[in-house]
Amino acid sequence: MKRRTFIKAGGIAGAAVAFPAITRAASGQKIRMGFIGVGNRGTQVMHLFMNFPDVEVTALCDIYDPYLKRSEKDFDPKFLEWGLKGRLPIFTKKDGSLHPHERRILDDVAAGRCKLYTDYRKLLEDKNVDAVYIATPDHWHAIMTIDAIKAGKDVYCEKPLTATVVEGRRMVEVEKAHKQVVCVGLNRRGCVPYQLLKKEIDSGKYGTFRMGRAARSSNIFPNGLGKCAPCDPPKGFDWDAWLGPRAWRPYKYTTAPYFFRWHTDFSSQVGNWGVHYLDAMRWMMGETAPVAVTAVGAKYFTPDSDSEIPDTMICTYEFASGKIMEFNVFEGGLAKPIFKRELELSSGDAAIYASQSGWEIMPVKRREFNNPVKAAFEPKAYEYKEALLDDGSAASSTNNVIRDFLDRVKDRGTPLCTLEEGHRSTCFAHLANIALQLGQRLEWDPVAEKFTNCPRANEFLHYDYRKGYTLG
Repeated sequence: MKRRTFIKAGGIAGAAVAFPAITRAASGQKIRMGFIGVGNRGTQVMHLFMNFPDVEVTALCDIYDPYLKRSEKDFDPKFLEWGLKGRLPIFTKKDGSLHPHERRILDDVAAGRCKLYTDYRKLLEDKNVDAVYIATPDHWHAIMTIDAIKAGKDVYCEKPLTATVVEGRRMVEVEKAHKQVVCVGLNRRGCVPYQLLKKEIDSGKYGTFRMGRAARSSNIFPNGLGKCAPCDPPKGFDWDAWLGPRAWRPYKYTTAPYFFRWHTDFSSQVGNWGVHYLDAMRWMMGETAPVAVTAVGAKYFTPDSDSEIPDTMICTYEFASGKIMEFNVFEGGLAKPIFKRELELSSGDAAIYASQSGWEIMPVKRREFNNPVKAAFEPKAYEYKEALLDDGSAASSTNNVIRDFLDRVKDRGTPLCTLEEGHRSTCFAHLANIALQLGQRLEWDPVAEKFTNCPRANEFLHYDYRKGYTLG
């Protein structure tokens, strides 16, 4: 059967066969990695994995042939016409020579040491793969992660973890039943400044931090993604497989690659960027899940773009503890609501400004009315020289999460960012998007993971997969 026919007819249920767990526990053994989704982010992180001497790349999987064959010259030239420069994988160095890691991959492919797959399920059947890294579009993460766990593979999955709340909880359930090591790529968990800041906050000497704020600011005014008529997908691009469980729609260059983040079926900017900041804030503030969510926003700056998500959005999260968090999306201009760095925490006694490059803890110097200032500490700061990847993420933070994952594959311990933690942080994005769609403040039961004041909202906790796809 042709691959496309097989996907539709056999469905994901065909991947539910249980495989024996594979463990590379001996510290001297190399961990044989398979990479599913080797586009821009997938290539970046694969190169970071390859920097570690105990990693061997034994399989690649992608539905776009030039990505899989590592051939930049075969990329569709229209990708550049649509402004995707810098959003495509890079196989060469600045001087035009082939990147050493890419030479190694091509040599291993030629020698049969690294296999190439267009169907991820075939990769999961490969006995020369111990663990997988998943960097596909968000709507594929849950199905692939569950299938990988059931195939006995350990998993490092990119953020945002899921497309729905139900997917995340099901992933956690399957993980518990099979005992694989699963890590989520929320890289601030591996960030040295945030790890040190958490210890400072937990000391209690700065008060209780009750307010957290962060924002994603960019400028896609006035055209956004632009407008594209439906057309044939690029040569070598399996559009049907890319859509996977999502409803069929015609291909557009303003949907894939990369631009899927601006379409409601596939992602959102609260999911794409917000989960990083929301995860860091709730970690610093000691929170797990909100009890109420409010969101407002619209396409105020880019009304004629093919994008479907708001270019402006304000999300507010309330907690049972009396704390509150806010995340904003400002894509109509470079609005900077945070005084400095990427997030702000307030305790009443202190303000913290933090990012992957460091932080400052500043005592309150003035209060209104009959509230005397009693600062019990001096200002404190920590600076960290950080090399950044092309997407703005910190190289060492991602390296630390990768190294931790590899170590946990060997000792079967708990990774820095577990599947449960990744699910909880990703839910913040889902809840805000549902609140925006329904236009009301929604109350949330974080134990039952249900809305309590709007039965209709619970209909948005999952969606009906296309025929042939199931959540294992």
